Amino acid sequence: MREFESLPQAILAARDRLLPHIRVTACEANSYLSQHHSADVWLKSEHLQHTGSFKARGALHKLLCLSPSERQTGVVTASSGNHGAGVAWASQALGVQAIVFVPEGASSAKVDIIKGYGADVQTFGTDGVESEIHARQYAADHGSVYVSPYNDIDVVAGQGTVGIELVEQMGSVDAVIVAVGGGGLIGGTAAYLKSLMPNVRVIGAQPEKSPVMALSVRAGRIIEFASEPTLSDGSAGGIEPGAITLDLCRTLVDDWVLTSEEEIAAAMRAFITERDQVIEGSAAVALATLAHIDARGQRVAVVLCGGNVSQETLRKVMQ
Repeated sequence: MREFESLPQAILAARDRLLPHIRVTACEANSYLSQHHSADVWLKSEHLQHTGSFKARGALHKLLCLSPSERQTGVVTASSGNHGAGVAWASQALGVQAIVFVPEGASSAKVDIIKGYGADVQTFGTDGVESEIHARQYAADHGSVYVSPYNDIDVVAGQGTVGIELVEQMGSVDAVIVAVGGGGLIGGTAAYLKSLMPNVRVIGAQPEKSPVMALSVRAGRIIEFASEPTLSDGSAGGIEPGAITLDLCRTLVDDWVLTSEEEIAAAMRAFITERDQVIEGSAAVALATLAHIDARGQRVAVVLCGGNVSQETLRKVMQ
């Protein structure tokens, strides 16, 4: 973990770079959830971030860290949707050419968002990790910069700025629940929070149908797992071999909770009905995790990581 000792400082530097461009999203106490769980529950609204996801933070930070010559060569990435949208948005803002590889079956809503920001979208592979390996090689072959969804310290530092805002908005935090795909958001957020509050409880939330990081942490290595289709498409799929986020998660995440598709759908419906705002399945995974932990008397932050849902999925969930 020694290699990550400077990560909190990198996150603070990322905040300075990002502040002129990124929304400081609301973080508000939720009275219903607080009463229901006998806790002080706060919701961090990253579903209202640019591009509808926290991924805009890491993507833009990576591009801001590139030299002018690196930006000139263009960037390449792979994504099930939200990271691709973040890279496309950041590239458009900085005048950089972007190619985004998406796996087959990627959310149509998220693919449309990526295209809307002017990126060249190409399909490769049936799983996110296949797309990532292909995109990394494509970038190397064409002299472009590969922007990983999570396996990059600059990206992790950008995502970790969520942790800074949680401290500024909540003060003290006893526990934080974060949906986990590749682990960049939870790794960066946990690194910053634990640098100030070592006893904060960090809970990783994943769908039962794609618990790749939870299983990898248990095994002590990145494992291959045949993920099934899940409402939490933003956190689904494999993890690139050698990902730096495995060690971050092994060291900083205290507990793992897996939720069913029924629980994810119920959490989406409840939030949409109460708030009249849409969250995607990966955000609902974090909300559903509240029912699996003992939060009584604690100050708990739930990060609502994204809000990009296809109309087809939304109709199914709301039936």
